[in-house]
Amino acid sequence: MKILFTGGGTGGHVFPIVAIVREIRRIYPKKDLVFYYMGPKDDFTSILLQQEDFVIKTIISGKLRRYFSWQNFVDILFKIPIGAVQSFFMLLRIKPDLVFSKGGPGSISVTVSARLLKIPVFLHEGDVVPGLSNQRTAKWAKRVFISFEKTEYFDPDKTIWTGNPIRKEIMEGDKQRAGELFNLTFEKPIFLVMGGSQGAEAVNDFILRLINDLLKDYEIIHVAGRENVKETQNEAQVMMDKTLDKYYHPVGFLDEEKIKHAYKAADLIISRSGSGSIFEIAAVGKPSILVPLPSSAGDHQSKNAYVYAQTGAAEVLEQQNLTPNFFMDKIKLLFLHPEGLEEMSRAALAFAKPLAARAIAREILEFLMLD
Repeated sequence: MKILFTGGGTGGHVFPIVAIVREIRRIYPKKDLVFYYMGPKDDFTSILLQQEDFVIKTIISGKLRRYFSWQNFVDILFKIPIGAVQSFFMLLRIKPDLVFSKGGPGSISVTVSARLLKIPVFLHEGDVVPGLSNQRTAKWAKRVFISFEKTEYFDPDKTIWTGNPIRKEIMEGDKQRAGELFNLTFEKPIFLVMGGSQGAEAVNDFILRLINDLLKDYEIIHVAGRENVKETQNEAQVMMDKTLDKYYHPVGFLDEEKIKHAYKAADLIISRSGSGSIFEIAAVGKPSILVPLPSSAGDHQSKNAYVYAQTGAAEVLEQQNLTPNFFMDKIKLLFLHPEGLEEMSRAALAFAKPLAARAIAREILEFLMLD
C-alpha cells in the first residue's frame, strides 16, 4: 500500500504527519506500506521526513492569499498550474492508494490532481479558521479531521473532531535531563519562550527589552529561531547584567529529544498560537501565555488562542498590547497565585487530545483495508 502526504512545509504541517505515520506503523507493523511526501522544496522538511523513511517528491508551489498582492497573479497563473502538472504526473507514476493533506502552500496542486485521478483524499485542518487550500480540498475529501471542535466552513457529515496530531514522544520528558541539556539552575521558576518559525523576531526583541527584569525572578529557555539565535545571544550579552547570565539559555531550535525535556522543566510557556504549539502545550499540561502572530492567514492564530484560553488553560496577549509593564504585572500575578497555575495545568490536560494521531491512523488503515 502507498500513502502520499502533502502539506505546506512548516513544522506545523510536518510534525502532525510524522505523528500519524508513527502511529500507523505501531498499529500496522508489516513492511508493505510505503510513505511518500509531496510538497514545496524545504530543507527542514526533507531532513525530518527522511529520518522517518519517507520518499520525498518536490513540486513548485504557489500560495492562495486572502489579500491583494501582485504575487497572486504569478502564483495563480504560473506556479500553481506548473505545480498541478508536476503533481498530476507524479501521482500517475506513484499510484498512491490514498492522499492525506495537511493543507498549506503546494497541497492544493496535489489534492486537485488526486481528484482528477480519482485517488481518495483525507484532510486535516489544524486551525479554527481553515486555510483557502483546505476549504477547497474539503469539497471532495472523503474525511475531514479537525483540531478544534468549532472549526469553520466544513461539512459536518464528513468531519471528525480528533484534535491536532502530536508526537507522543514529546510527553516523555525528564526534568533532570533538561537540567543537563540546558545547564539549568532550578533556583527560580523556568520560562520556556517560543517565538515560532515565522514570528520569532518580535518575541525575541520583547524578551531582550525585559531581560534583566525577567532574570531577577525567573530562569529562561529562549527558543530564538535558527536564523536569529546568534544575534539574539549577542544582544543579550550586551544588555544583560553579568550576574544573571547563568539564568538565560538561548537556543536556535529544539529537536524532539530536547523539546520534550524543555516542556517537562517549564513552569510557564510563552508561545505563538499555532495549532501544533497549543496542542503540544496542552498535552504536557503546562500553563501558557499565548501571543498570536498578527500576520497569520485569516487571523487564525488569534482565533486559536482565544478558543484555547476559554478553557482556562492560557492567557492571551495580543502583540500590540505586549508592553513591558503589562507583561510583568501579568506574570507576577500568575506566580503570586500558584493555585491558579495549577488550575491552568488541569485545564490544559482536559483540553488535550493526545490520541489524535492514533485516531487518524486508525481511520486511514480502516479505509484502506475496506476499500
